[in-house]
Amino acid sequence: MDPVDFILDLKHADLPDHIVDAGIRALTDTLGVAVAGSQTKLSSIIRNHVAEHFAAGSNAPAHLWNDGRPVSAAGAALANGMTIDSVDAHDGQKLTKGHVGCGVIPALFALAEATDNFDADAFLTALVIGYEIGSRAGIALHASVADYHTSGAWVALACAGLGSRYLGLDREQTRHALGIAEYHGPRSQMMRTIDHPTMVKDGSGWGAMAGVSAAYLARDGFTGAPAISMEAPDLAAIWGDLGDHWYLTEQYIKLYPVCRWAQPPVEAVLALQRRHKFDSSDLSAIRVDTFHEAKRLATKHPKSTEEAQYSLPFSVAAALVHGTIGPEHVSDDALDNPQVAHIQDLIEISETDAFNAAFPKNRIASVEVTLKDGQVFQSEPTEALGDPENPISEAGIHDKFETFTSPVIGGDNMQSLLQSITGLPAAASAQSLAQALAQPHSS
Repeated sequence: MDPVDFILDLKHADLPDHIVDAGIRALTDTLGVAVAGSQTKLSSIIRNHVAEHFAAGSNAPAHLWNDGRPVSAAGAALANGMTIDSVDAHDGQKLTKGHVGCGVIPALFALAEATDNFDADAFLTALVIGYEIGSRAGIALHASVADYHTSGAWVALACAGLGSRYLGLDREQTRHALGIAEYHGPRSQMMRTIDHPTMVKDGSGWGAMAGVSAAYLARDGFTGAPAISMEAPDLAAIWGDLGDHWYLTEQYIKLYPVCRWAQPPVEAVLALQRRHKFDSSDLSAIRVDTFHEAKRLATKHPKSTEEAQYSLPFSVAAALVHGTIGPEHVSDDALDNPQVAHIQDLIEISETDAFNAAFPKNRIASVEVTLKDGQVFQSEPTEALGDPENPISEAGIHDKFETFTSPVIGGDNMQSLLQSITGLPAAASAQSLAQALAQPHSS
């Protein structure tokens, strides 16, 4: 199906039940991460920035999550997207090498608020459209350019598509919106933020802002077509299965708030620890074999949560010390744990040809641990839990949601928010969910 036709013409009745279920799964996971992210310094800075510089203007206001201040749709997409991105625990797709929902979901809420269109069926249909367009746009970009760009570069096209749908653009205006978004979307360098982790993260909020803005510009007559990654003949096969192949079912869920590339060795060391009953204090050496991109997550002794979330040594050490990794373990206040610091110094990382060849379809690591008494334990080649081939159950996603949200909004509010999300397919409107997200809470 032509991408523009898919964006403008897909109906809720066209969606198989399991695709709607997958959308709710993605929405639950992403909004749980958003609540946790609202406690970060990054989120506070970007929300204050947007409140000052992205006024609502003549449209109905959108709102900042866990904050309540009214802002423009583009501003809400920016701030709420970066709030999600501030805790690296949101879903992703292996072939895009990035994250769709982190930008699509805040843009969708912002557009629903700005157009006062909270119809639940329309909302869920747009959610599916965003994931399908975003996943393919990421794959197309990786296939057509040499540099590895962050998710914001291609999330922008998905958000422009949602904006075109909510603003009622015609087909030519939608082509221009997509072209504007592709041209102005943030072609930010992914490996730069891996090597030098800062608050710029994965570019998702900026891409969401660019995409929403592109739709409004196209509505007003601004031109920008074509979007090469959608219209180039040599990329047509990527788009030809729209409506038949559903990338929404291929999103992975992350159990831990650290880079996906660090999670295979985390799973491997935790499995060894469970099997052999050793304590972190028993260790004398740890060797991690992985793929090149994961080896670049090399920061030891991080000084900020951003550095911690992009650090393989910190992730492995924190998991061994705490038995898991939660938002509290990567917060700025948790980075000076002396045992976590000690374990990081025991870790050596190398890459293998086999694991490099498997990336990005498979993200694999193996771990060897040596104890002080001389025992050596070797893991199997390990991939992270939550991949489509090894999915997390609905109960597991709800447990993660509780872990990420209850410390921020309390147990009763957590249950109410979860029920609003999971009940959306049977609801008439998504307005109460949007209002619940905007309600401010203090931790």
